[in-house]
Amino acid sequence: MQNIKLTIEYDGTGFAGWQVQANGRSIQEELEKAIGQIVQEEAKTAAAGRTDAGVHAKGQVVSVKLSRAVDTPSFMKGLNALLPPQIVVLSAEQVDDGFHARHSARARIYQYILALKHTAINRDHSWYVGGYRLDLEVLQECASMLLGEHDFESFCKNNSGVDHFRCSVEEANWTAEESCLIFRIRANRFLHGMVRALVGTMVEIGRGHRPLADFARILEAKDRTVAGMAAPAKGLFLQEIVY
Repeated sequence: MQNIKLTIEYDGTGFAGWQVQANGRSIQEELEKAIGQIVQEEAKTAAAGRTDAGVHAKGQVVSVKLSRAVDTPSFMKGLNALLPPQIVVLSAEQVDDGFHARHSARARIYQYILALKHTAINRDHSWYVGGYRLDLEVLQECASMLLGEHDFESFCKNNSGVDHFRCSVEEANWTAEESCLIFRIRANRFLHGMVRALVGTMVEIGRGHRPLADFARILEAKDRTVAGMAAPAKGLFLQEIVY
């Protein structure tokens, strides 16, 4: 038995998300199909982050156990030849049998991109908000409230089936770059829809539609109905997994 760790990048546009779905094309389905073609056996993969439909990844990590040994450089080359162009394997390495892409992860890093100008090239990789003014200082104030351990039930999709809503946030900040604002957040775990709900709520406050004091109240409320809209999936990227 050989345990393989894959780091992959994908454009989530047009996919039903990472996880295999009965009613849509998924990243996991495409990857397992390609692995199966190479090793001639059914492959079952595990991912560090189960991204939703339309969400992208620059550093998703996947583990898969194979019954026979493979040469990892050749395996990666073969996968990239078989996978659709929206999915690329960046690295492949043999790891200890106990490694699991999800359970072994210490932290995950997500990034969300707000476009301040219309863009044709990045229209599927950002949320255009250039039609109104956003206060960067207010966005930063909101982000600073996320640091530490909190209950994020207000920013989790209903009926998510988790045991608890507590997450420990190590980093949360906004930066201004040419024609865009970027939100970066690092935490030990993320809830279903959490980053998109955070960004949507912060944008409402950054626009002045809600007072800054609302953000702390929303966090403490533990009620998804009091938070803002979920930001569109297309602006969200799974950047990196930390082990």
